[in-house]
Amino acid sequence: MCFHKSFKCTGIKSLAGVVEKTKFEKSKESLDKDINSALHILMKIVNNKSGNIKRGEQQYESIKKTIANYREKINNHLDHLEEKLYHEIDTILIEQKSEISNLIAEIKEKSGKLKKMKDQLSAITTQVSKLQSFLGVYQIGQQVHQCQQYVEDLADDDRAKEFDIKMKQNDEIDKTLSNLGSLESLGEVNVIVEKIVITVNRRTSVRRGAQVQSREQSNINSMTMNIDAKIDINIGKQISDMICLKDERVIVLEKLGKVNLLTSDGKLEKQLHIHGGAFSVTQITQDTIAITYHKEKAIKIFNMENETVTKVIPLDIICWGLSFCNNSLTVGSSTNEIRIIDLEGNTQKSIEVQSESNLQYLVTCNDRVIYSDYDGTVVKCVDGSSKQICLYIPIRNT
Repeated sequence: MCFHKSFKCTGIKSLAGVVEKTKFEKSKESLDKDINSALHILMKIVNNKSGNIKRGEQQYESIKKTIANYREKINNHLDHLEEKLYHEIDTILIEQKSEISNLIAEIKEKSGKLKKMKDQLSAITTQVSKLQSFLGVYQIGQQVHQCQQYVEDLADDDRAKEFDIKMKQNDEIDKTLSNLGSLESLGEVNVIVEKIVITVNRRTSVRRGAQVQSREQSNINSMTMNIDAKIDINIGKQISDMICLKDERVIVLEKLGKVNLLTSDGKLEKQLHIHGGAFSVTQITQDTIAITYHKEKAIKIFNMENETVTKVIPLDIICWGLSFCNNSLTVGSSTNEIRIIDLEGNTQKSIEVQSESNLQYLVTCNDRVIYSDYDGTVVKCVDGSSKQICLYIPIRNT
């Protein structure tokens, strides 16, 4: 409808005419899909955030447990030092008391003899002749002289000296207390926020409007890979695992054998001296790696800078594949369990899976674990609740 009085409106189509020509059912179906897509994304966000809360609670308990472990180790060490010092004090006191008791017994014995001499001297002077008195006094005098010598010798006898038990404080205690005073925190707790991308598709139907479109997962069959760099590795033995470090050097494990550190162009830099048969490796920090030793049922933490094993984490399962993510280690067992543990070896989560082969190769990404089942010729992805997210069946060449 036109409200212009002096001009003729041209190029304006009747709304009714447009509606008549619009494919109504198709537009309605499209809108219905958009609504379902938006609802799907919203519910997915709600589910993810609910899982996020649960994961945060588990991380909270893990941090509390780590702090408690710090406190327990410190207390145990202080208790050990305290008990050791008490034992030393007890030993010293017992020795001093024993020496003093022996000295007191000697003094009492000498005092008894002197009193007996005094009685004998009194008897001699009043009851016998002068000759006998002289001889008796002489004999008693010899004995008294010996007692006098004993008394004089006591002045140089360490047993007669008074003792004090004092403690010389270890200078390291003041340094430790000073360091504790400057220690303002046992650690720093951070919240790492990962952005979730929501794709919005704007399309034209009867009217233009913002429509929320769900993100479709990429089809693995349609993915292509481009070679970024090619490295010739001359190991000469079967390789069980390899990773590219953050500084672009490469760690290559000989199956159940040596650990090789290569330069970024594939040249052998050195062999890391770690005892045992290594199988799988992952990087924790710039200078720290973790390696599984399934025959030993253990994970070894190795500092590449110092070239020392800083920690051994024993396990009750045979450990194969290994991955590190979110300050936790993910380790694969023989066939049916993926276990997530902290760096102290405490189990945070156990994920049950179905696999026809040992879980030798896996990788962790947030709350998902991707693992290969080469006997079953499949690659699977599961979440923390053991729910299978996706399944990829490669096509075998015949």
